[in-house]
Amino acid sequence: MWLRGFRSVLIKEKKKWDALVIGAGHNGLIAATYLARGGLTVAVLERRHVIGGAAVTEEIIPGFKFSRCSYLHSLLRPSIVRELELVKHGLKLLKPTCTSFTPCLDGRYLLLWPNDDQNYLEISKFSKRDADAYPRYESQLHKFCKFMDFLLESHTPETVHGDSYLIDWLRDKLHKSVFWTRCLQHAHSLGQKDMVDFMDLLLSPTSKVLNMWFESDVVKATLAADSIIGTMASIHTPGSGYVLLHHVMGETDGERNIWSHVEGGMGSVSLAISKAAKEAGVHIITNAEVLKLMIEDSGIVNGVLLTDGEQFCSSIILSNATPYKTFMELVPQNILPDDFVRAIKNSDYSSGTTKINVAVEKLPQFKSCRLSYPEVGPQHTATIRIGSESMEEIGSACQDAWNGLPSRRPVMEMTIPSSLDKTLSPPGKHVVSLFTQYTPYEPSDGSWEDPIYRESYAQRCFNLIDEYAPGFSSSVIGYDMLTPPDLEREFSLTGLCNFMLTTDIMNM
Repeated sequence: MWLRGFRSVLIKEKKKWDALVIGAGHNGLIAATYLARGGLTVAVLERRHVIGGAAVTEEIIPGFKFSRCSYLHSLLRPSIVRELELVKHGLKLLKPTCTSFTPCLDGRYLLLWPNDDQNYLEISKFSKRDADAYPRYESQLHKFCKFMDFLLESHTPETVHGDSYLIDWLRDKLHKSVFWTRCLQHAHSLGQKDMVDFMDLLLSPTSKVLNMWFESDVVKATLAADSIIGTMASIHTPGSGYVLLHHVMGETDGERNIWSHVEGGMGSVSLAISKAAKEAGVHIITNAEVLKLMIEDSGIVNGVLLTDGEQFCSSIILSNATPYKTFMELVPQNILPDDFVRAIKNSDYSSGTTKINVAVEKLPQFKSCRLSYPEVGPQHTATIRIGSESMEEIGSACQDAWNGLPSRRPVMEMTIPSSLDKTLSPPGKHVVSLFTQYTPYEPSDGSWEDPIYRESYAQRCFNLIDEYAPGFSSSVIGYDMLTPPDLEREFSLTGLCNFMLTTDIMNM
């Protein structure tokens, strides 16, 4: 599939590439495709046997295909989908019937739809005032998204370093002037009040933002769960409010705040991009682990050296690895400025995420929500919030991890991709994805290397689900669990980084 004899040909010819990309994650593949379309010869070097990085589908349990890391699609920029013709290359998105489902132990539930009228009825079960406020809250976030769209689609202004030609200096000044002019135009279009509210959202804790809008704890907790996803942050952490906006910036087929499943799992996203890449002339090589960059004493890059001793030559290197992996492990020492190295070393990569992919005999049936559907109901297609009935519950889960312990009652985002995609599991059986928090990288009461310790955490999660959907634990056929050290070891996610599919090609 990936040109098996290709590497031996390289050894003989010592071909020099215009550009090399380290890592065949979705961002790396997208960058490679655009470079190749621009006329460059490009090779992508992937450490693992399979492409995709965190956007990958693997059959860990026979008959069950897991999206092992990232699990929902939304933030892939529409311009990238369109320009790379990913639909033509096989990308098929499966929209959920409902967007969010929060079951409650008291017998109630909150089921949010992509429909204002239905949402009004659902939220009214908890608070009439919140039902009135919710459309205004969403309207404000969508207004702010227009500003964010501009930022995401713009090239980042950069400083010209060292000696440069006059034409380069003038081009840089012109680009910056255009960027900041457009930035000011967007700020002006928001108006003073909205701009103040926008900055407040970016800098405030989630708890402050939601307390200003809503009174029902279930409504607030349902929305707050989005703001801590993949982080080691609390809902009371300043700046966490930004992630509320982050979760409505995404879209599917032009609809905001729709997080879709992908037919065939998240690996199908990477597969579609790889087809576009190969069509553009990109060479993708798996089982090719980069040991280090080859850099002359003068600081000029010559290429990369693989762990097996093979060399790939190029003066342009793009890295799809994390900043820490790239600059602290792949770049030789004493090459980079000291202040830059300190900044990379002191960056906070911590994430309290453990991903559990579960094969089950049957769909979980939530005792608080018994809708009259023969099998798959709208609640099964939604993002299901477990352990997110109150702000206090989310805060306590985070505090446990700050104290060095895996959360006693983990906050979980459950999705059931097989409720919409029959290609992932045998007939009648299902695949369940559990994005669980919070789990410290190095817990103080045990080790993730201890099988008994690992099993106890998985069982803790399953038992919590049993409280909402009795019989879940007994339906488990098997599971694949990835703790923070597992994700770092297997997917090179330093520390680890958030691995939701935020395909923004460095925010393109």
